[in-house]
Amino acid sequence: MKKTVAVSGLVIVAGVLFYSLLSRSGEASMILLNGVIYTLDENRPVASALAIRGDRIVAVGSDREIRSSFRAEKTIDLGGKPVYPGFIDSHAHMEGLGAALMNLDLSGTLSEEEAAGRVAVALRDTVRGGWIRGRGWDQNRWPGRGFPARASLDRVSPSVPVFLTRVDGHAVWVNSKALEIAGVDEKTPDPPGGRILRDRSGNLTGVFVDNAVDLVQRVIPPPSVEERTEAVKRAVSACVACGLTEVHDMGVDSGGVAIYRNLIAAGRFPFRVYVALAGSSAGTWESFRKSGPLRDGEGGRLAVRGVKFYADGALGSRGAALIEPYSDDPGNRGLTLTSRAELLAAAEQALDAGFQICTHAIGDRANAFVLDVYDEAMTLRGAKGRDVRFRIEHAQVLSGADIPRFNALGVIPVMQASHCTSDMPWAIRRLGPERIKGAYAWRSLLRQGSIIPGGSDFPVESPNPLWGFYAAVTRQDQSGLPEEGWNPGERMTRGEALRSYTIWGAFAGFQEREKGTLEPGKWADMVVLTQDIMNIDPPKILTTRVEKTIIAGEVVYDASRESGGPAQ
Repeated sequence: MKKTVAVSGLVIVAGVLFYSLLSRSGEASMILLNGVIYTLDENRPVASALAIRGDRIVAVGSDREIRSSFRAEKTIDLGGKPVYPGFIDSHAHMEGLGAALMNLDLSGTLSEEEAAGRVAVALRDTVRGGWIRGRGWDQNRWPGRGFPARASLDRVSPSVPVFLTRVDGHAVWVNSKALEIAGVDEKTPDPPGGRILRDRSGNLTGVFVDNAVDLVQRVIPPPSVEERTEAVKRAVSACVACGLTEVHDMGVDSGGVAIYRNLIAAGRFPFRVYVALAGSSAGTWESFRKSGPLRDGEGGRLAVRGVKFYADGALGSRGAALIEPYSDDPGNRGLTLTSRAELLAAAEQALDAGFQICTHAIGDRANAFVLDVYDEAMTLRGAKGRDVRFRIEHAQVLSGADIPRFNALGVIPVMQASHCTSDMPWAIRRLGPERIKGAYAWRSLLRQGSIIPGGSDFPVESPNPLWGFYAAVTRQDQSGLPEEGWNPGERMTRGEALRSYTIWGAFAGFQEREKGTLEPGKWADMVVLTQDIMNIDPPKILTTRVEKTIIAGEVVYDASRESGGPAQ
């Protein structure tokens, strides 16, 4: 991508800054010594020590250089452990993760019956008048790979409504009681951009896809502010334990932004969030369009600069919009969730208001559609060549003709490596042997000059960035299969994978001047790991653990304290 030139230029500036700050030696709030520090600074890619003053890095160098120049309130002997810039998840859902931790977990279920059995257990703790809510089922892991039926849920919960979200968040499975409360029956038509699944006799199966989900979801009592706040707090705890220092939170409403502001004001938010507002929440988007973006406010803890829209659904539920029909579902080309006119208007509004538009697009038809709209919007607004950094979220299936268009237009493909390794057992059935070549095409995009900020889309996948790093460099599942990797020519190098979760993520949020590398003047955000992921055998990446997560010069996670051991 052309904008990487600007990043390279910053390296030279940072190098000068290093010597300027180092000359102002003296007090530091923290010093890290005796480590292997991957700075991602081209002038000094590896160091052994660094000094922090307040929330900023003031010097990076050798043990001798740092010891001779600084006295610190706190010194951490790394004992040879590796240090990396703080990991950034460039596409995730904070409240979704917190809610998943608070509700029924269906991930890993191997059959429809097992999932229903977990509902039966959860029923014991459900309060009168409440709903059973859960997430994580994936019919592609079950025998027959067919969608589930409401009858399975009716057998275990005939009188308590059940609402279970598929792993990708694009489909739900409900029981008859939920349908009764929602007033949905066989006469209810499919809404635009949604599908109500029915059996051969026309009876409702209890599965709703994409926009049809709202037919049931709208009658569920919304969570309270207290419940939403608790979900955010639990998500933050999970994130820092994984070495994440920032998340790009996708699809946040005004209530979610208020929760972040309140936690920050109360001094209870040891984290950073880059928010993409929910474009589907008309009041939220309209309000922020008038007030304008928030660029690294609240001491760098919160940025509100993006807005998210949906072009299509998900591949797993056959809602991704494809140019040709699904190979395993002839006649079905997926769902388009936003019209061309709506997305074009949104893109023009984003340009006018100074916001970055982030559009979910998974199928090749959806990606082509979004690229066309972005191209037209930038042309109409005279934004060609400007640093607008429009994004496509996921970019999972691309036609060969569209791959070079990302870099040509300056559009950033934000991708999730673990989606590839989760989807590979069944993706070829959806796409066929030719179209699959354009799926999860990291190397093809990189070769054209694009960067690929990485993420997890949690709670769809685990928030652990090391799992994504492993998937990016191996294209294997966690048992090491397939042995040569799935379509191995599309793998990333370890250097690219590290950039994907650090400086490229920072760039995707307009924050490359503040974070993403370990250089003087930048925020003191970093992670200490138990093993060096740049050199160990790939399977060992999965057993690597976080020792410390440091944000703004403060240790916000320490494994020794969490396990009851002595803190350094």
